[in-house]
Amino acid sequence: MSIESSDPLPSRIASLVHAHFDALPTRSKPSVFPDGSREWIPMTGIVAVKGIFSISSKRATSEDAFCFCTNIDVFDLIGENTPSESLTCIAVTSGAKCLSASHIPRCKGLVLHDCHAEILAIRAFNYWLLTECHGMLSQEKQVDRDAPGSNNRELPCAPFVKRRKIGECGDDGSKPHTEWPPFELQSDINIYMYCTCAPCGDGSMELCMAAQEDATPWEVPQQKSPSTTNQGDETQVAEMMLDGRAHFSLLGIVRRKPSRTDAESTRSKSCSDKLALRQVSSLLSSETSRLVAPTKNAYLAGLILPKDEISKVACDRSFGENGRMQALAGRSWPETDTEEMKPGYRFRPFRILSIPSEEVASRWRFAKPKVVSCPAGASEKNGGRSPSAANPKKSKPGNASAVWTLAPSYGDSSTMFMETGSKSLPALCRSKTGLYETIINGVKQGNRASAPSPRGASALSRAKLWALYRNIVSASASARNCDGPEIVQAEAERLHIDTVRHVSDIDTYQEFKNPGGLEDPLRIRMQAISDARIVLKGWIPNAGDESWRLDVLVDPKKRKR
Repeated sequence: MSIESSDPLPSRIASLVHAHFDALPTRSKPSVFPDGSREWIPMTGIVAVKGIFSISSKRATSEDAFCFCTNIDVFDLIGENTPSESLTCIAVTSGAKCLSASHIPRCKGLVLHDCHAEILAIRAFNYWLLTECHGMLSQEKQVDRDAPGSNNRELPCAPFVKRRKIGECGDDGSKPHTEWPPFELQSDINIYMYCTCAPCGDGSMELCMAAQEDATPWEVPQQKSPSTTNQGDETQVAEMMLDGRAHFSLLGIVRRKPSRTDAESTRSKSCSDKLALRQVSSLLSSETSRLVAPTKNAYLAGLILPKDEISKVACDRSFGENGRMQALAGRSWPETDTEEMKPGYRFRPFRILSIPSEEVASRWRFAKPKVVSCPAGASEKNGGRSPSAANPKKSKPGNASAVWTLAPSYGDSSTMFMETGSKSLPALCRSKTGLYETIINGVKQGNRASAPSPRGASALSRAKLWALYRNIVSASASARNCDGPEIVQAEAERLHIDTVRHVSDIDTYQEFKNPGGLEDPLRIRMQAISDARIVLKGWIPNAGDESWRLDVLVDPKKRKR
């Protein structure tokens, strides 16, 4: 994996993300306390780049540069010499917390398991993509109403997603191998993720080792080794699942999220492991995979990090095509689909891009303080203490997570199916807000994770994302029953209802995530994920929050009235 030096595009992406976070209300940001102590938090942003296909020194640009009303005006941020590609901030998130394993069965789809910034950003991206699909469907129905039965009606051209022509024969006369979903990302869109620090887990182990006073690998009991553990014994495997910062001598395997040594352990996999899996499953979730096809640009194009947060050895091992996932190189799902440009699941490694660390330091005042190594002889002068111990920087991870997403291209975000999380929607750098929430312990601020409720559930929770998907499909299907015959036919073709006809038959979330129908597109995705988890040694599902139904979103207090 090539670790590329600083490039104008990564720096511009980082500036765009920071500008959006800076514009968030104070309640979503870490605190500085009267005694001088403060909170730190990692922050992540997802940015869509339109009109660019590579970021080499000879930049590719688009002649028809895209300009859209919800976009930030990038010229205001980076000057008049801006290339013609367009940058749009899709999601900004922050967070450093996750739930313990014992809490998972009590969530009922209403509590977020993992609130690390990178994972929230991926969930926020999928929420935004669902709203994009809904907005486009709404626009198409409006066109049909305005010109019923017309063959010359102009369908809307959305900036980020487009209609796929399902069932058309290829140039060689061949039919598609499977019925893929109705939408896909526009072909000139590439998705980048920016993070203020390295993802936890395998991709940052060398950084963790370098930060220790003694980086000698810890001795590991023989029975804890993955090679000697009975993989069929889930309890035994779960017990040997490595803590995020433990056992430096074991590298290239799955780790769980780091936590305080006195805290109950989790089964949430590290961000490195989850990002590695996304190189196979794409950025699409269970919900969006039924509406949006896994084209090449549905995968992460690049991960942007501060230069001092990159270990080339760790990134090569964790994410590279010659690292721990090399056994998946050349694989495709479905197996018969080998053409690079066709939709389908493949191992698509993202690029690691750097920006100057001093550039991040000047923009990000909520970074975790760096551990200062103890020079020779310094410990004796300080009574055996290191400089950082003699002059400790009081800091702790913040409890609050911020979530912001861009508004859909069509329609008013206030008319969307789900709540926006705030009565007043902030406009960030002229970007219209689709979702804004502050989350604490996996639920919206002001609610308790110990007593999950529909009111406290984040729009990114399992229950609300599934409900949003069902509402999109149901609304489109109901329109076919009330409009004229021409619209019925157009709507049936447009939604490609065969791929989602099972929605009304699914009872639990477990059935939704593990479909039984062989023709369900999600089956192919699940097979790709299953094969990738085998290669990622030690992946233990964070199970226990699957058996609930969508009636968990019915408020019992309102139901009694």
